[in-house]
Amino acid sequence: MQLSIRENSSFIKLMSFRIFIVLSYQIIAVVAGWHIYELTHDTLALGMIGLAEVIPFFSCALFAGHAIDHYSKRLFGVAASVVLVINSLLLTAVSAGWFAGNNVFWIYGAVASGGIARAFIGPSYNAMFALVLPREAFARASGIGSSVFQLGLVTGPALGGIIAGWSGKTPAYGAAALLSLFAAVSLFSIRTKEPPPKESAPIFRSIAEGLRFVFSNEIILGALSLDMFAVLFGGAVSMLPAFINDIFHAGPEMLGILRAAPAVGAMTTGIILARRPINRHAGRWLFGAVAGFGICIISFALSWNIWPAALLLVLSGICDGVSVVMRTTIIQLSTPDEMRGRVSAINGIFIGSSNELGAVESGIAARLLGLVPSVVFGGIMTLSVVAATAKMAPKLRKLEIHQLQ
Repeated sequence: MQLSIRENSSFIKLMSFRIFIVLSYQIIAVVAGWHIYELTHDTLALGMIGLAEVIPFFSCALFAGHAIDHYSKRLFGVAASVVLVINSLLLTAVSAGWFAGNNVFWIYGAVASGGIARAFIGPSYNAMFALVLPREAFARASGIGSSVFQLGLVTGPALGGIIAGWSGKTPAYGAAALLSLFAAVSLFSIRTKEPPPKESAPIFRSIAEGLRFVFSNEIILGALSLDMFAVLFGGAVSMLPAFINDIFHAGPEMLGILRAAPAVGAMTTGIILARRPINRHAGRWLFGAVAGFGICIISFALSWNIWPAALLLVLSGICDGVSVVMRTTIIQLSTPDEMRGRVSAINGIFIGSSNELGAVESGIAARLLGLVPSVVFGGIMTLSVVAATAKMAPKLRKLEIHQLQ
């Protein structure tokens, strides 16, 4: 089936929401990371940014999934976007010097409240995705959604780095606030009929039901575990401020370019897969892509020139793009409508929290092993995860997409 975007205004608005929220989030990630390293010159402090976000995210994610399955799928995403607006304005005030005391504390606090908001954004997006599209369009639309997401990952870091480098951190934080506001308006304007609120089961019973579904499904659990551990150990991006400052000796503009490089590859992959979805040997493609990602991370760590390093990050993004589209399609096709919020929340814990935990792991490993050896170690661990998952999840390894349709 050809997906006619021009005939689906709700899908266009949902994609607008996605790119605005990703742009805002990426600007904050780049500028806050640069801000922290500028204040501390400590790789462990960079890793602690991830910990500051992942603890509240992890604490709220399952409850967010329950809320979105049983109440409004749209308004929780709108409210979370408004929280990010407030966060960005707080960081603007901190950068402008309006708060006394330790600026690092305020930055970590804003990152923490952003983690709470992000716990609701993913489940809200995924639940709305299934509402505005027919089931047969999921595979193609997953490629489009991935391309939009990666477009935000490409332009967001570059935009944040350019604004911070040319105009300062305060205007960059202000731009993030404006983009979060646009995201809230885009999602709020979607007019699609949501199913009536379900009779709310006891919250912990509802959460347990979602966990049982995921952990009893070898294909979903294998796909989530593969990506989680690959991202956990392959988290070189969180160390980019240190690479830029200590190895490549460049400024925040180049940090934005390197942050965007993986997304260039992933966006290109998403565009191709939107036109030509992978329907054969899906499991093999997924495992091969994650293995390729690990090889690219090892090669990046051993590169001492910034432009070959950027190319390797682009290649890592191509591999990651295949993995993201395949995982998204598998989860969307394997999940019953009434459990999308909870499964998306669990997916967020597996995948989203692994980014932040990966930042913590990278910071600790960089402190103990040194910057370059720690990233090489992470890439080797990613390859080990691929081998272990291939052995433990044979159904995923042999998966064909038509088996899920």
